[in-house]
Amino acid sequence: MALSYKTRRRLALLILVVGLPLYIAAAWWVTSLFERPSLLVELAIYVALGFIWALPFKFIFKGVGQADPDAPRDQD
Repeated sequence: MALSYKTRRRLALLILVVGLPLYIAAAWWVTSLFERPSLLVELAIYVALGFIWALPFKFIFKGVGQADPDAPRDQD
């Protein structure tokens, strides 16, 4: 079942406003359990985690920034 454009926009907003801060807090907490690595290793960990969180939601974010394809077009 394909999601409508409006549903995908609402889900994307929910993920960005609620899910992303929760994911950041969880990633921060998990990395704090271990001894702090060097700055470059820590940066690489956070970049990798930042990339990984978006993979499951790729289909939701795809095309959300475009105009609504289901909206009626003006006939001038």
